[in-house]
Amino acid sequence: MTGTIHIARSDREISGCYPVVAELRPHLGSEDFLPTVKRLGDIAGFRLAYLTDGEIKAVAGFRISEWLAGGKYLEVEDLVVKNDERSRGYGGQLFDWLVDHARARGCRQMRLVSRVSRTDAHRFYVRKGMKLEAHYFSLDLQ
Repeated sequence: MTGTIHIARSDREISGCYPVVAELRPHLGSEDFLPTVKRLGDIAGFRLAYLTDGEIKAVAGFRISEWLAGGKYLEVEDLVVKNDERSRGYGGQLFDWLVDHARARGCRQMRLVSRVSRTDAHRFYVRKGMKLEAHYFSLDLQ
């Protein structure tokens, strides 16, 4: 299966991504989704790419940034395929689009953080050529 991939630019496109993203991020309310995505876009360059074949099948939240240590990179914050559409190639197609998008913008790497419990996702990322190269630490402040 294949679809077309677009970057969500209009309010309608961004809001249309919500049902798919909510499968991975159920804590986000529909009323907060659009303003949050727009705010993150304004302050951090966050964007949503979505794959559609008439209905949205997969969504990726990403941003391009740069670190002193590693240079310019594309960071994937979310990559989610609609539950009933998994294992049909949509995630792979969107992943490959992100790689091409990063290369076209001069990024040296594509990075993502994934919860340790998401073993199915980890297998997918390894199959796509990603390697585990760092530990991610956090400290709750509230």
